Amino acid sequence: MGENQPHDKDMDVVGHLSELRNRLIVTIVVFFIFLIIGFLFVEDIYYFFAKDLEFKLTAISPGEILWVYFAMAGLIAVVGTIPLLSYQIWAFVKPGLTPKERRVSLAYIPALFFLFIAGLVFGYLLFTNLVIPFLLTLNNGMFDVMFTIDRYFKFLIRVTFPLALLFELPIVVMFLTSLGIITPEFMKKWRKYAYFVLVVISTLITPPDFITPILVSIPLIILYEISIHLSKIVYRKKEEKHKAFMNEESV
Repeated sequence: MGENQPHDKDMDVVGHLSELRNRLIVTIVVFFIFLIIGFLFVEDIYYFFAKDLEFKLTAISPGEILWVYFAMAGLIAVVGTIPLLSYQIWAFVKPGLTPKERRVSLAYIPALFFLFIAGLVFGYLLFTNLVIPFLLTLNNGMFDVMFTIDRYFKFLIRVTFPLALLFELPIVVMFLTSLGIITPEFMKKWRKYAYFVLVVISTLITPPDFITPILVSIPLIILYEISIHLSKIVYRKKEEKHKAFMNEESV
């Protein structure tokens, strides 16, 4: 019996790796399906972002046009794939969860999607209402401003995507707390370092002024505090369930 145990463990590892590979393949296939859909509607997506601009975007090379096509289609592909990717991650770790943990963690999937969308919207509004107007005020009529589509959309993505990812923080924290990887006390202990990182990120993705990074970092810090509170709730329920289980065992 003992001689077969290492072999069984190897088979189990191979099975998990095979499952992970299959889930990654499915996710990649769906990503490319959404990418194709994005290409089909790329003009509509472009005009959605460009219709309210007070300036005209210019392409100085064919490569910039191609890049914008991929950027617009890629945006649709990323947004469309997030729910499936979240589900694949959940399904992969599901065997290690209790039935109740499975039900609770499954609810994280739509929350991840909507928080990502909320982060994109917040980043886009920040970009169009604060970042671009601030940069234009620096001109003050001194220069003829020309925005190329390549630079404009790269700058837009640089602002919106980090914020969209950071908006996932509360759900990620809840999930990691439910798995026992982090605790509320851990988050409190590292709070000042987290604040510093959030301020640095806010500074990197916004113009080099004093006000805008603060305006961006405030909601991110609030999200971190919300994450601590949610982590407390998950951790308390996890502890209560563990105590109840231990009491049943001792009877």
